[in-house]
Amino acid sequence: MPSIVNIHSEKTARDNGTLFTKGRKVNGMGTGIVVDERGYIVTNYHVVADVDVLRVTTFSGATYDAQVVSYDREQDLAIIQINASGPLATMPLGTSSDLMLGESVLAIGNAFGYTDSVTGGMVSSLSRNVEVNEKQAYKNLIQTDASINPGNSGGPLVNLDGEVIGINVAIRAGAQRIGFAIPVDNARRVIAQLLSIEHLCSTYHGLIGRDVKQGSLREFRVQQTKSGSPASEAGLLPGDVIIKVGTIPVVDAADFERACLGQLAGTVLDVVIERKGVPQTLKMELAALSGQPSHSIARPDRQPTPTTLTSQVRPLERTWKMFGVRLEKLETAEERLVGTKYRGGLRVTQVRQESPAQRNGIKKGDILVGLHLWETVNLDNVSYVLDHPQLRTFNPLKFYILRGGETLYGHVRIAAAQK
Repeated sequence: MPSIVNIHSEKTARDNGTLFTKGRKVNGMGTGIVVDERGYIVTNYHVVADVDVLRVTTFSGATYDAQVVSYDREQDLAIIQINASGPLATMPLGTSSDLMLGESVLAIGNAFGYTDSVTGGMVSSLSRNVEVNEKQAYKNLIQTDASINPGNSGGPLVNLDGEVIGINVAIRAGAQRIGFAIPVDNARRVIAQLLSIEHLCSTYHGLIGRDVKQGSLREFRVQQTKSGSPASEAGLLPGDVIIKVGTIPVVDAADFERACLGQLAGTVLDVVIERKGVPQTLKMELAALSGQPSHSIARPDRQPTPTTLTSQVRPLERTWKMFGVRLEKLETAEERLVGTKYRGGLRVTQVRQESPAQRNGIKKGDILVGLHLWETVNLDNVSYVLDHPQLRTFNPLKFYILRGGETLYGHVRIAAAQK
């Protein structure tokens, strides 16, 4: 099972419910599935949410620090990344649309910390809606009697052909042999969104496509291309079937995004298509999103730094309006947080009453050192996050502040940018 990894985490549990209080350390565990040989792994969002430390152990026994690069809270899926010493094995994704009641399945994962545990069972029911708590409800789950235990979350539910047909997500408390998994067809769509280069790399291709399944075959077809986009300029047309991009075979949207992932603006990719049954190769040159130089947030730094300003529309006032704070850059060497892991930060000089920042405990004098996956060394960094085209997918924003020499964090929900 070289494509299945074990996930270990540490997070701080705050006993009295207040945002900025010291709490006790809690260890967590889960499972992940390698979806790209470069170290991209899909798991459940609840496995990695709000963790302070995240590590992944591969099938070989090697352990790596991991970073959350994107997530969908509602769908309870996340992509994490490790910098492995070499290419990782991936696991084939099957289909869940043709599952039958009574079909044999296996659940694989880090059950109770026992790595690479396998349990067997069958598909007990389909299209189950499950409310775990007042904050998390699932729709259209696969129910199975294969034992899914704590630590299995994020691991695969596989058929007897070894294909992933679901991602294990929940168990029924107090019941035996009642577990649930997200259907892989649903997960495919979310994974494609989470691997989107517009989200992770600030480059774009401008192609809108759809996954098509014909019998046992899958293919990725072009629906439309945005005018003036790289896909349009390459000559891609609605109805084209994309066979390969660069060296990566493509059968769905996730494959297409993987093939573009990590490529800088200006990179020219060979796109092999089939048009009316005739294969041909087109050239697609990736472009920077919104005309900005590309940079990747999917890299090992804990909080990567955006270096360009996405919008110049009154950034100070928009930060005040959307976030509710006024910020100033730290100037002196001492203020630049020498002796900490941070390269710099922004001092909070004013907090607006009843603003998102005030409601979430941010105070005058705090040093804002990070938002979501990015550090905040200057005001451009904050504007970049507030203007990000994928803001909705990572809102509420996780923020990091320094107060009294201690790093604290919380979450703040902000309105979409008004430009």
